[in-house]
Amino acid sequence: MTAMLPVADDIERLRTLVGAALGLDLDQGKHALLAEVLRSRAHAMGVDAPAYLDALAASRQPQELRRLAAELTVTETSFFRNVEQFDAFGAVALPDRIAARAGTRSLRILSAGCASGEEAYSLAVGIRDCAGLAGWNVAIRGIDVNPSALRKARAGRYSDWSLRQTDSAQRARLFHSDGASFVLDGAIRAMVRFEERNLTRDDASFWAPDSFDVIFCRNVIMYFAPETMRAVIARLTRSLSPGGFLFLGHAETLRGLSTDFHLRHTHGAFYYQRKDTAEARRPIGFVPSRATEIRPAPSEAFAAHGTNWIGAIHDAARRIDALTAARPRLAAGTADDLRDAVALIERERFDEARELLCALPEARARDPEVLLLHAVLHSHGGDLAAAERVCTELLALDETNAGAHYLMALCRESAGDHPGALAQDRIAAHLDPGFAMPRLHLGLLARRAGERDEARRELRHALLLIEQEESARLLLFGGGFSRSALRALCRAELAACGGTA
Repeated sequence: MTAMLPVADDIERLRTLVGAALGLDLDQGKHALLAEVLRSRAHAMGVDAPAYLDALAASRQPQELRRLAAELTVTETSFFRNVEQFDAFGAVALPDRIAARAGTRSLRILSAGCASGEEAYSLAVGIRDCAGLAGWNVAIRGIDVNPSALRKARAGRYSDWSLRQTDSAQRARLFHSDGASFVLDGAIRAMVRFEERNLTRDDASFWAPDSFDVIFCRNVIMYFAPETMRAVIARLTRSLSPGGFLFLGHAETLRGLSTDFHLRHTHGAFYYQRKDTAEARRPIGFVPSRATEIRPAPSEAFAAHGTNWIGAIHDAARRIDALTAARPRLAAGTADDLRDAVALIERERFDEARELLCALPEARARDPEVLLLHAVLHSHGGDLAAAERVCTELLALDETNAGAHYLMALCRESAGDHPGALAQDRIAAHLDPGFAMPRLHLGLLARRAGERDEARRELRHALLLIEQEESARLLLFGGGFSRSALRALCRAELAACGGTA
């Protein structure tokens, strides 16, 4: 039969079914892919698109879901991809876990969403090369929802493209050529067990507590809907030993998904270490003092005098204080909601915002959102010790708070700690790639250090992000400067280091 082209309603129905069955969040950008997959699969089954979808919805085609997984999931990978994470695995995660498991001399590693096996086998190479694991019982498992990818993984036969990040010495040591293919050493293949599993489906025995010491789950959760992301991360967390390590993809973070991990940054890689039980239950003891005053610090304008960024914020805060001194105050007790506090900050009524936050019940005062607003107000007013203290308490509660890391960068810069400021900005930018201010600050720091190439790269990046940044966040973190003023600052700094927008 001739397959009719699917209509929009059919494509949307397939999107919904795939989301429910596989947890995949296939946005409008995948419209063409969904249409082609639906057309080809319906044709292969000898039915039209509506009949195919009816069968899929009725669960009469369980094998068809496996075929859809093979069609719709991305299997692009290579050996030692993002090698910085494998460096951190070998230099940090393995020694830590070896020390923790010295009593049992056993280690369990999981590659979740392993695709065709390159990642799992790369981990196996690191395990084999680790002298401290001689004589240990090490179990490495690779799981994926795509059965065809798993068949390739078990075969251990790869093209030159899969080895594009493998140097000639490693190729000679780990593979032998067979025509146009490269076959992985049998001893390495024997170290990994592959299984077909769907990360969105629970299995109490597989995801039992303390099941794994290290989990690699890279470039997987980014395809899930938010509620599925949270469920998958909760499942991974439950199965990971306290102190165990979680490696996500380069563009993935736990921001807004979990506070059960410490963020680690070594070897040029970001990754996570699960908090131990005592840390996870530790209460946060900081409550902002109702007597705390925020004092403006004198400063000259940043653009005119080349001072640090926090100095520019002080100057803007002082200007705003002068402009708002005569404004009428809201009646006391008219609001007890963060939206009101943010609205006051957006209207540059900082004293009232501060009073509102300090009047919140003690339980609310410990919320990360409240702490962040306190830190913003402290930084605007020049009390950097207070801002850093609040940020420290906030990050003890939620290490993935990008705003707190950015404010810490400002505090570290003001304290003369240039490496600390860079580290905090980089963490903020990693946690929230759309956050303009850490990129702008990185550009300013680089220019001041004479690193012109780095400055141009970061300032151009910041300029693009400023155009897309939420207005409310610019008001909170932009030191009182408007979008147009920040845009002008970026362009002026770019010109000063020999670049153009």
